[in-house]
Amino acid sequence: MELSKVTLEIFTKLEQKWLSHCETTKKTRILSIDGGGTTCIVAGAALVHLEDQIRLKTGDPLAQIADFFDLITGTGVGAILAAMLAAADASGRPLFTARDAVSALTEKQSEFFKVKFAGVLHRCRRYSDKSMEKVLKELFTREDGKVLTLKDTCKPLLVPCFDLRSSAPFVFSRADASESQSFDFDLWKVCRATSATPSLFKPFSLSSVNGKTTCCAVDGGLVMNNPTAAAVTHVLHNKRDFPSVNGVEDLLVLSLGNGPLISGRKVRHDGRSSTSSIVDIVLDGVSETIDQMLGNAFCWNRTDYVRIQANGLGGDGVVGPRKKEDEVVGVLKERGVESLPFGGKRLLTETNGQLIEGFAQRLVASGKTSLPSSPCKESAVSPLADGR
Repeated sequence: MELSKVTLEIFTKLEQKWLSHCETTKKTRILSIDGGGTTCIVAGAALVHLEDQIRLKTGDPLAQIADFFDLITGTGVGAILAAMLAAADASGRPLFTARDAVSALTEKQSEFFKVKFAGVLHRCRRYSDKSMEKVLKELFTREDGKVLTLKDTCKPLLVPCFDLRSSAPFVFSRADASESQSFDFDLWKVCRATSATPSLFKPFSLSSVNGKTTCCAVDGGLVMNNPTAAAVTHVLHNKRDFPSVNGVEDLLVLSLGNGPLISGRKVRHDGRSSTSSIVDIVLDGVSETIDQMLGNAFCWNRTDYVRIQANGLGGDGVVGPRKKEDEVVGVLKERGVESLPFGGKRLLTETNGQLIEGFAQRLVASGKTSLPSSPCKESAVSPLADGR
């Protein structure tokens, strides 16, 4: 009798695991990383923890984040991380692990955001365009000398910016790059374009690899600091790459914030505020609005849509010295925060670390993604009209 109970328990657990696997494998998985700031503490800590958990749960010490997501998107500094995770080496494998990508951003932060003073009296604080461009070129040039483009990614990549010439958002995507060279851009230029924050960097002009598409870009965060909605829309309407997706019920989404940028000191009692403060307010507002909308779209299903955001870290923004190691750990120990259906937020019982661990479990249960590293071979391309 005792043996029968044990046997029943074993088969019950196996059945639950099988059912969970069947349910999860139907999901298309999206990783989204917010822009805003320079340190990327929240997203960086979350990515490293996620990859560690994936390796722990799979038993594979070489498993990488890109193996378990079908699309990666990011804005600003989040786009730099996203591009590093998606960039492919000569064999088609991810060029950077999460830890390597975060370490590179941390170590080169002073070069990425090298302060210079402009203006007649040199009182205007800005960042050096040349310094950032130099680091980006180094990151996205392989050892064999190849400068990586949007097509040189192991998973679909989506990066927004705002085009001053058309006064409209411009979204760089591997899907478009695979169809036509007119929409294929160097990865370092894509990252530079989405990071061109007004008042801190000059607008960045860039052109596609064949020179037929041009853009004068400023920070994508002004319109899509949280690019999750753009990614969801892209997947829902891209039947070539995602034919099984019919609605949000077919998606599994992890959205990583980068900590709040605004605080009470941003706006004075008389209502005056600096240009950079206004930009921070816009970036935070865009991110939180998108989170609210997606919460509604997913019917507040915290299993299929998980948002990781700090609730008490870096209240005065992001420009400054590198964060200490204990602050990185603190991000994971903070209780998660969730937007409410009719406005406002509430603290969750789970910490950010626990939310990531639960999400990693679902990723591992669904297995590695089956999307090909390149959906369209160049020989099979049907170029779009230049006027697209």
